[in-house]
Formats: sequence, structure tokens, C-alpha cells
Amino acid sequence: MEKSKYIHKSHNVSVLMYHFVCPSKYRRVVFGQEIDITLKEICLEISKRYEIHFLEIGTDENHVHFLLQSVPTYSATKIVTIIKSLTAREMFKLHPEVKQKLWGGEFWSDGYFVNTVSKFGNENTIAKYVKEQGVEKEYIVIHKVTQLEIF
Repeated sequence: MEKSKYIHKSHNVSVLMYHFVCPSKYRRVVFGQEIDITLKEICLEISKRYEIHFLEIGTDENHVHFLLQSVPTYSATKIVTIIKSLTAREMFKLHPEVKQKLWGGEFWSDGYFVNTVSKFGNENTIAKYVKEQGVEKEYIVIHKVTQLEIF
């Protein structure tokens, strides 16, 4: 997959990373080696069409972990909606046997987990950095007296 990078736009620079966990519908066991490969191929196609860059994808039997990077114009909800809708449609098209396991015709559960991921530090590090903004530092000022100041 890719590594995170700074994304430069006309009015901002960002490095926004998210960890999503998406369970399959009814928590059914649907992921295996062939389905995993298909899922990753679909996600690579999503990357080409949208500003969503998959850094890592890990599957378990009934859920998927996505580590991805996107742009500020995409909310977490928009990102997960894009991923779920496109992967579900393509998965059912390419693997009709999966649709039989999921009798309701939906691939993903409605819920998901999302967490932001920092490239530069944890919550405590960033909180300390923000808290210390604008705090005056103690500087030693050396004042040199010139002859003009004496008169």
C-alpha cells in the first residue's frame, strides 16, 4: 500500500489519517483469501477516483480495518460511505456467492468505528504543544548602554 504524505491544495496542506473498522452485515464470516484480494483491488480503484489513499488494509473473518489518508473536504462519514457503497456493489458483482451468505442483500453492517491517527504525536504531545503556544519564554536581555543614552 502507500505511505502517508502531505497533500498540498491551493489553500491548505494536510496529513489527515483515519483508522476505520467496518464489520460485515450480521457479523457473518465472509472474508477469506480470495475476498481479501478482491477487496484490496477495489480499494485501489477507489484511490484512483477519490482522494482516499489506503495505507493499510487488514481483514479478519467478519470485519475489516482500514488505515487511510484523505483530504479535509471529506468527512469521516463521507469516506466510510464511499468505501462501503463501492466495495459492496463490486463485491456482489464479482463474488455472487457472498450475497448468498448475506441474505439481506447488504455487505456491510450499518455501524463502524473511526479514530484519527497522528503522524506527529499522541494526544498528550499535541495538547502540550497547543497549551504552550503564546506563552512567553524567559529571555535574558542584555542592554548595551551607548553614549547617546547617557546624554
